Amino acid sequence: MINKKTLILSFMSLILVGGVLNLQALAYEEVDVINGGAIEGRITLKGKRPDARVFALVNYPFGPFCKKISDGKGYVRLKDFIVSKDKGLWEAVVSVKNVTKGKPYRPTVTDFVAVDCMFHPTEVADNEMFSVDEDGEMHHEHPNVAIIHNNQRMNMINRDPVVHNIQVFQNEKGNIILNTPLPISDEPRGGVLHYKKGKHISQMICGMHEFMQSWGFVVDNPYHAKTEKDGTYRIDKLLPGNYIVEIWHPHYKVYKKKITVKEGKTTKVDFAFDGDEITIPTYEAQKTFRVDTATTEDTLLKEGDDRIIMD
Repeated sequence: MINKKTLILSFMSLILVGGVLNLQALAYEEVDVINGGAIEGRITLKGKRPDARVFALVNYPFGPFCKKISDGKGYVRLKDFIVSKDKGLWEAVVSVKNVTKGKPYRPTVTDFVAVDCMFHPTEVADNEMFSVDEDGEMHHEHPNVAIIHNNQRMNMINRDPVVHNIQVFQNEKGNIILNTPLPISDEPRGGVLHYKKGKHISQMICGMHEFMQSWGFVVDNPYHAKTEKDGTYRIDKLLPGNYIVEIWHPHYKVYKKKITVKEGKTTKVDFAFDGDEITIPTYEAQKTFRVDTATTEDTLLKEGDDRIIMD
């Protein structure tokens, strides 16, 4: 017997999304989860923290504007691994795979903002983007992971006074699935993202500034979480049963763990990524430029310049 919620959800899923029939919701049934179980834990980084990736501003347009997120010496140092003092890893994704029924699930639009020559998920608060060190210097902590729902729209608003570009790549396959200009405007730009079945990872890069990057992890149910800055997470209201949990962070493959969730109980799921497995390449200087670039002198911070250090 199909309940009323299932019928409503099935009807809603027949709506066309961006010209493509959205059948994803048909595979998920909403039910009342009474005394469900939960999983929680902590994701850490063992071994050496991988080095920041280094980009020379002289290779990119609008260097005099983008230099405020530089190291002051003409380079943007993109720190992909933000780790607490006790090894907690920020922005790792924990997702429960192949869940067919449970708490309400509404695939949502993913909203981004371009600000200070960086892409950020809109929901990230300003106080999560910056930290101040013991010398009073402000550092930009780049929140760069978003949860993506397949066959849904992504939006970007450009708050910078310079032009950018959105290019979204489906990483496991390497093909581009969205390419659109990002002019100076309060109007959102973007498009609908269609991922191949079974593909999880995407990367968004500005076609004009390669250091402007954001990663996405594709989900098909509401049971997922991103870790806090101390590496902790929690996913609740799971029906009892056996599941596979997927654990991911940019630059790693997706790891899987089998778990059992019991009624009214919390299952502990911890995981440690190995920093020694990752080698960050040194980016080669471009020999030819796509557009006119700033000079080396233009990209250096001077007394009185706004300063938000990336690393």
